[in-house]
Amino acid sequence: MSTEPPPYPTGPDPDDNDPFKKQPPPPGQGGGSPYDTPPPGGGAPPPPYGGDPYGAPDPLGGMPPLADSGKRVLARIIDMILVGIVVWALTWLFGTHEYDLDPDKVDAGKSFGQSLLAAVLYIAYDSYFISKSGQTLGKKWLNLRVANLNDGATPTLQSALARAAVLWIPFAFCCACIWTAICGGWSFFDKPYKQGLHDKAAKTVVVSTG
Repeated sequence: MSTEPPPYPTGPDPDDNDPFKKQPPPPGQGGGSPYDTPPPGGGAPPPPYGGDPYGAPDPLGGMPPLADSGKRVLARIIDMILVGIVVWALTWLFGTHEYDLDPDKVDAGKSFGQSLLAAVLYIAYDSYFISKSGQTLGKKWLNLRVANLNDGATPTLQSALARAAVLWIPFAFCCACIWTAICGGWSFFDKPYKQGLHDKAAKTVVVSTG
């Protein structure tokens, strides 16, 4: 009789709890040994996730379709309005609101304070919601979600912070409209993943959920 104790059962991998994370292909689809019998007609078996003919997997395989860039812009405008209302209210409350359009009467201290508050609130808003579910309120209402490019999972807080910082710091302190147009509008022309510059920094994509 063996005196070795029975092996302890192992629980599920905590990383598998993300319902959006890509799952491996079912048995018989992709992967396998390089010595497997080739399909009828010769040639190598098809690569997993619909990758290229050299066997590199497609990062988007098994994920929802990429989001329409127009819907992304609309979701961003919704988020800007929601956070902008809070920024406006707090700047009035703390006396940092810079409302004088006369350049000779601009208070640099108030202007910087308003920009700093805006940057902090936008980054906090984006980072919290993206790391929690991949969806800000605007994205949730328009059935969009931010996902890691490599596995489809919800971005970590670190990735969400990097993404938000690239998007909102230049927006808050300089060239707000120009930077927003460049950073977000990049997805209209980017191939093949429709990434904005902030997506590239965080290695994320935006996909459709509906």
